[in-house]
Amino acid sequence: MISLPNNRYQRGARAERELLGTFYETGWSVIRSSGSGVNALSPDLLVAKDRVCIAIECKAWDRGSLSIGPEQFLKLLEWEKNTSFPTYVAWRVNRKGWYFIRLDEFTKGEKNYNVTMKKVSEINRLFDDVVRMFAPHEVVQAAV
Repeated sequence: MISLPNNRYQRGARAERELLGTFYETGWSVIRSSGSGVNALSPDLLVAKDRVCIAIECKAWDRGSLSIGPEQFLKLLEWEKNTSFPTYVAWRVNRKGWYFIRLDEFTKGEKNYNVTMKKVSEINRLFDDVVRMFAPHEVVQAAV
């Protein structure tokens, strides 16, 4: 019997496709990783434009904080080191949109790497901010 993905997986996959579409609509080339959501070997998305490539791990989580297990977090750090691609965790929050968090903005907890919504809100790095950072000459009008 074939098992269907659980709601959490479906919500995450839907969020990844949403962000993929948003980057694509603003002129970026986008690759969604095979096995995304199943293994921790690579980030969910690679987005590229004008010789810039950004690696993105997508999370759709409506809680006061976001946690990433140590295996996945360390693989993201390794990915960033090996590729020299800026690597972000994009956190999709209902009714607020996408927040982009650098790996060094997470705090190592007892079991996981964590970041609070309070800290993310203070940083307030949104889709348009990331695009402007890497494609500063563009006017960004994303419907995020």
